Amino acid sequence: MSTLPQCPKCGSELTYEDGGLCICPECAHEWSKDAPAADAEQKREVRDAVGNVLNDGDSVTVIKDLKVKGSSSVVKVGTKVKNIRLVDGDHDIDCKIDGIGAMGLKSEFVKKA
Repeated sequence: MSTLPQCPKCGSELTYEDGGLCICPECAHEWSKDAPAADAEQKREVRDAVGNVLNDGDSVTVIKDLKVKGSSSVVKVGTKVKNIRLVDGDHDIDCKIDGIGAMGLKSEFVKKA
């Protein structure tokens, strides 16, 4: 039986393998079994409009009225968004906003709460 590496994010020993990925059941972190150190080095830093570093699970406040594409809804200034998830792509943040639902936000239009 082969020994799987510890989770590089939380250090848990309860990791399991799924295809070519190792997965931590405690923090839900996924990484390549072949190159776990490369994932940590490639992680980019996302900053809000003020310059604060954002992390997964942070709460942010919207600093500008944002129109919701494909809808007549608007995300108003001061709307608090809890438990954000950082992603790669044009929109840095995936989140759920009460009354609107799941959507992507750009980090330049939020500030850390």
